[in-house]
Amino acid sequence: MPHHVAILAYNGLCTFEFGCAIELFALERPELGVDWYEYTVCAATPGPLRAMGGLTMQVAHGLDVLARADTIVIPGWHDVDAAAPPALIAALQVARARGARICSICSGAFVLAQAGLLDGRRATTHWRYLDQLQARFPALAIDADALYVDDDGVVTSAGSAAGLDMLLHLVRGDFGADIANRVAQRLVIATHRDGDQAQRVTQPLPALDASTIAPLLDWVRENIRAAHTVASLAAQARMGGRTFQRRFKESTGLSPLAWLVRERLALAARLLETRPLLPVDAVADLAGLGSAESLRRHFRSHGMPAPARYRQAHARRNVDAIGTGRAAGG
Repeated sequence: MPHHVAILAYNGLCTFEFGCAIELFALERPELGVDWYEYTVCAATPGPLRAMGGLTMQVAHGLDVLARADTIVIPGWHDVDAAAPPALIAALQVARARGARICSICSGAFVLAQAGLLDGRRATTHWRYLDQLQARFPALAIDADALYVDDDGVVTSAGSAAGLDMLLHLVRGDFGADIANRVAQRLVIATHRDGDQAQRVTQPLPALDASTIAPLLDWVRENIRAAHTVASLAAQARMGGRTFQRRFKESTGLSPLAWLVRERLALAARLLETRPLLPVDAVADLAGLGSAESLRRHFRSHGMPAPARYRQAHARRNVDAIGTGRAAGG
């Protein structure tokens, strides 16, 4: 059976966060060649629900849907001070106890916290609510700058657009990097922003970035195997070293070398998934990481399994998918 996603609706629904979940999981994607998610919208209360913007919506399903969901998404919450219905709390606790993946966008973290699902875990929410979340629920560990945090299948994200990053993270884990990249391209958003990328860019992006930083990123991706340094990248962007590093961080949230490593790891992951006969040494070389040992070291430092294990896991996922009529290839 396809992976079943339950998306919660509620009175005072945050329409952007809800729309992100609908866009990711409800839109048919026949071009991907995979058995995409099954989804259900459910609600804790019957009757028409109010949504932001003066909208109302009718939801056909109740919380019984959570009993069979593989993933549950809480797309925000109408008021961080408002208690979640006891029936919703109980349903989330039961779902987690049986192993369901449970995710929140923005203020939805307060619902997970009320259910006790964040106790002893790392978590995040919109930066405006971080202090309040920590004060009310001291048993959790706030990750103040993260875009999203995945702590063993309990996944929280920062505000609004960070929810898309989190949802793509789920797709990447379920279907692999290539499928996630193709979904991101259809959404016209960045293919991968690390969860630990900073929530806040404190200064406005300088106008020069549009004509220097963005083309530089494209150029580096096309020349990923080159021996890039901060000095060589600054020269390519025609900037002084300090100015370049400052503007690069303002634009991407990462240092030049951290961004470069992230891009190389993403390419290596795609190669491991899509070219099963390519030796690991060749994968490392094509991704600009030099050697298999360097690739293993970078995978390990980013919390990823060894390249061979990563490839085997993806191959098993493909075999399982084929066995259930759910091919994971393009």
